[in-house]
Amino acid sequence: MVKKSPTELTVEEKLQALYQLQVTLSAIDEKRALRGELPLEVQDLADELEGLKTRVEKIEGDINEFQSAVTAKKGEIAKAQAGIERYKEQLNDVKNNREYDTLTKEIEFQSLEVELCNKKIKDAIIRIDEKKKELEQTKEIIADRTDALAEKRGELDEIMQETRDDEEKLKARARELEAKIEPRLLASFKRIRKSARNGLGITVEQRDACGGCNNKIPPQRQIDIKMHKKIIVCEYCGRIMIDSELAGIKKEVEEKPKKRATRKKKTEDAE
Repeated sequence: MVKKSPTELTVEEKLQALYQLQVTLSAIDEKRALRGELPLEVQDLADELEGLKTRVEKIEGDINEFQSAVTAKKGEIAKAQAGIERYKEQLNDVKNNREYDTLTKEIEFQSLEVELCNKKIKDAIIRIDEKKKELEQTKEIIADRTDALAEKRGELDEIMQETRDDEEKLKARARELEAKIEPRLLASFKRIRKSARNGLGITVEQRDACGGCNNKIPPQRQIDIKMHKKIIVCEYCGRIMIDSELAGIKKEVEEKPKKRATRKKKTEDAE
């Protein structure tokens, strides 16, 4: 049997191929739906952990800077105190009031430097304590998020393992079906499917209405759908439409309500 190219298919064959593709893609969607929000939750946790690790690095860097500042200020204090001792010794050898005033001012200045350095050291130590507490809290959060991520990944891996084989088979089937459909029609179908809320690019006409949006289909359009002479789309939702017979679905028949017996009929029965 010679295999037809996509452009050689009849409209009926195109519709059948599209519908089979829709059924296959819907099955893939169902497999992915089983995972729920797990993939997003796993990604969010992974991203959060990366952010937390960056925060740890920043906090540790801040602590190192404050500790370096403390060390530097202690060096400045030692230098200032050495200067004070030196100036005090020089006071013993002053020859006039001007030299005395100069040395006294230097001692006062160096003493102020010591006080200022001590204040900055005190502030830095407070900041170091704050940063260490923040670091500890962040590490606790990291430990908690790491456990949560491991648990979520375990759940996702378990679901993936259960659905992977089936999904791969469905994907292969979808590729086979796509190869049978001409590119232009396939592109239109995918565009419709992407914009549709339920992922339906082609839908079955049921009870004289579109199976996608449930809007009534005009009688003439219903005839066109059943004729399979051209691709018909819903004028409301834009989905491609196929009749239930071609889709291989038993048509739903709306039961008509039973008519009530007339009063006259009831009277006759009574007599």
